[in-house]
Amino acid sequence: MPKRKTDRGAVARFKVTGTGRLRRRQQNRKHLLEHKSSVRTRRLGRDVEVSSADAKTVRRLLGL
Repeated sequence: MPKRKTDRGAVARFKVTGTGRLRRRQQNRKHLLEHKSSVRTRRLGRDVEVSSADAKTVRRLLGL
């Protein structure tokens, strides 16, 4: 059975924490920030955990 290649797009988008949880960036933080409130943009700057529904797929893409 051949080895699986790691999906490089997934590597750029997801990070595995020390405890093994998956983190991702939030959307809506790239442009058109002028009309978004400071509170909203600050909140969007935080990394959040990948949902449990997507975690299995992301782990496979990362080769974990």
